[in-house]
Amino acid sequence: MTKQPVYFFGHGSPMIGIEENSFTHILIEIGKSFIENPKAIMMISAHWLTRGTFAATTPNPETIHDFGGFPEELYRIKYPAPGSPEFAREVINLVPDILENDKRGLDHGCWTILNHIFPNADIPVFQLSIDYYKPMQYHFDLAKKLKPMRGKGLLIIGSGNIVHNLNQWFNRNNDNPYSWALEFDEWVKGKIIGRDFQSLIDYEKQGDAARMSVPTVDHFVPLIYCLGLADESDGIEFVYEGVESSLSMRSLRIG
Repeated sequence: MTKQPVYFFGHGSPMIGIEENSFTHILIEIGKSFIENPKAIMMISAHWLTRGTFAATTPNPETIHDFGGFPEELYRIKYPAPGSPEFAREVINLVPDILENDKRGLDHGCWTILNHIFPNADIPVFQLSIDYYKPMQYHFDLAKKLKPMRGKGLLIIGSGNIVHNLNQWFNRNNDNPYSWALEFDEWVKGKIIGRDFQSLIDYEKQGDAARMSVPTVDHFVPLIYCLGLADESDGIEFVYEGVESSLSMRSLRIG
């Protein structure tokens, strides 16, 4: 099996699950680009936060609509992909720190993305949780231990946002990006190009722009996992770029 790439996507609003725009068109094209489909998909979403790290062994994960105030059409969306208890347990066996959860479904950080990439929902999917109480270095180091899974046909996708400040989003009546959001997004881009991942782990040292762009770590951690999964020989390509108000949709492919 060819070694699978790693993707990080900015997932933005849950509305991307049903929208047609330049971002969702990119997702569709990515899905078409697979010559050989992955055997399974592991999603690391900003919306499964736990104490301890868990892999979901749910055989038939439900579609979780973990949001409110959106059109009824969005709540009718189901993503009925099977789970992958086998691959989830391989992950658990590979990294003993990872625990098992046999009930977790697919949250909107997962299915809104996959609904465009693999609309047939015929590839097994499971999620890996984010231990909210661990530092960035922990997540990077854990990701490095998961690298062997890429060679077994497992596609790993991180879903969050490099810049994600909802308070500032609701305080603005247009999509013009904040200067600090542009500054931080460009800084992250430069560090990724230069493969200076340690600076990204220590992003808080970037002062006000970092503080405003990452007021909570949940949406930033999936990026750190993806970078930890990168081999030195892997190329890194930005598949989408754009900052709207206080939200960065920058997305990338590794490998």
